[in-house]
Amino acid sequence: MGMGFWKFSLFHVAAAALVLMMLGPVVAMLAAVRPGDVIAAFAQPQARDALIVSLIASSIAVAVATILGVPAGYALAHSGGAVRATALALLALPLAFPPVASGIMLLQTVGTHTPLGSALAAHGITFVDSLPGVALAEFFVAGSFVAIVSTAAFATLDPIYEESARTLGAGALRVFFRIALPLAGPNVLAGIVLAWMRAIGEYGATSIVAYHPTALPVQLYVTLSAEGVGAALALTYGFVVLAAIAIALQWALRRRVV
Repeated sequence: MGMGFWKFSLFHVAAAALVLMMLGPVVAMLAAVRPGDVIAAFAQPQARDALIVSLIASSIAVAVATILGVPAGYALAHSGGAVRATALALLALPLAFPPVASGIMLLQTVGTHTPLGSALAAHGITFVDSLPGVALAEFFVAGSFVAIVSTAAFATLDPIYEESARTLGAGALRVFFRIALPLAGPNVLAGIVLAWMRAIGEYGATSIVAYHPTALPVQLYVTLSAEGVGAALALTYGFVVLAAIAIALQWALRRRVV
């Protein structure tokens, strides 16, 4: 009884300590900024434009990640163990790279002096210092989330539903759209939200590939360098609001699964 109590207490102490350590800096930041300062900061043209760039670029990045990642996750969920494990390991690689290294890799791929970059530039497509470049950088560092989470979501489904649909004559696309996707949808959507959170906060790769147009994380660094911590706190508050909205949405989606 006593040992069980102490184990129970230690687990809760560890959980409480972790929550305090993670939320402490957030609370300190919120306490240091007045809502009026946040409104004033985002009323500035530079911050407002940076927010718009980030919202557009992250939406493009996550849309592409969804179009490619959800079908890929479905395919991997129905693949053999070795194939699935290898594919997931490769998809996880960009998540493990330092963001600046990811940006350098992208420059080596689509930079104006590379074969692919030169060919694209000849047709008027440029990624360096452009909105597509911001979206590409965000896609590279966050797009894998959708495929990885989708794989897990589809893999946990009871195969009897799909097998029954096939027995009744349903084709592969019908099974996917009418059976698998609705059942796995809440978890897949939660993965999409997670990818969006990662994309909109990306700084390292974005600053290397497309410093302009300025995305919100880059503008945050510019403000910090030029005006100091006080001015940067207001923009940081904006990230907290965006993250809170995304987390609330993710929580609501997961509640649908329970």
